[in-house]
Amino acid sequence: MALDVQEIGIRVEQHSHFVQTLMGAMAQVIVGQQYMLERLLVGLLANGHVLLEGVPGLAKTRAVTTLAQALRADFQRVQFTPDLLPADLIGTLIYQPQSGDFRVRKGPVFANIVLADEINRAPAKVQSALLEAMQEGQVTIGEESFQLPQPFLVLATQNPIEQEGTYPLPEAQVDRFMLKLKITYPSRAEELEILERMAQTQAPPPVASVVSTDEIMQARRVVDEVYLDDKIKQYIVDIVYATRTPHDYGLNIGPHIDCGASPRATIYLALAAKAYAFLQGRGYVTPQDVKSIGIDVLRHRVLTTYEAEAAELTSENLVQQIFDHLPVP
Repeated sequence: MALDVQEIGIRVEQHSHFVQTLMGAMAQVIVGQQYMLERLLVGLLANGHVLLEGVPGLAKTRAVTTLAQALRADFQRVQFTPDLLPADLIGTLIYQPQSGDFRVRKGPVFANIVLADEINRAPAKVQSALLEAMQEGQVTIGEESFQLPQPFLVLATQNPIEQEGTYPLPEAQVDRFMLKLKITYPSRAEELEILERMAQTQAPPPVASVVSTDEIMQARRVVDEVYLDDKIKQYIVDIVYATRTPHDYGLNIGPHIDCGASPRATIYLALAAKAYAFLQGRGYVTPQDVKSIGIDVLRHRVLTTYEAEAAELTSENLVQQIFDHLPVP
């Protein structure tokens, strides 16, 4: 097996050369936010959708548009509003009076990267229009289903502090996002660089396209080959099970958890850990890879109780307790 891991490492090295190029291209526009940019690439490589949450002005939308510019891929931005209709997103049937037939008009979801900007401003029926696209990679219009282009990635943003005119995402919708990122303020040095670079009336020049979709699809195949040891698999399953039955693992957080993570969390945690290892240039997953990406995979899948809110405990606090308590293989 050691030889196989070595071979996988060589393949990772061969196919990950674009990572630094892509990060460098995005860094021409985005100052700092290494955490956000890295996780966006994890979602891209692991075929997982990403939900970005943060206060206005933290470059969430700009990061997504910059990533789309750096990729030679189709990109669509949809500004979610309360009056948006599902047909505005996935498309609809248009009646042709000349022939008496209906013609399919495809919506903006037919793109490689779809930016769902302020996704929580649209009502549930519009949010739910993305469910089939995000899970099955297809859209049904009328009686016909249409495959979406590959790679297909939904990157959604939402504002956590403004509640007026917003609709919380349904749990079924949230669970389909592989990662939920909490975007924070930049450091003082980064803020100064933002001022020096962005405080001008002219928009910065567009980012050059440096990576093709074919390269991304090849990299995804290599990510699938990244070695995941049986002990790491057991560790991942223990983490997810500890969110459901924490008492079995000696954790006294059961009264604070209303609902644990779903089996989709197990799949996404393994895939995200593989993609994270790929970004580090390794052909195998370490426990630290799982811990590094685990909070982002689980924070939106562990639902807290009123007792947890009274104790000022968030899902992140509870997941961190699980990581701190479980023995690392």
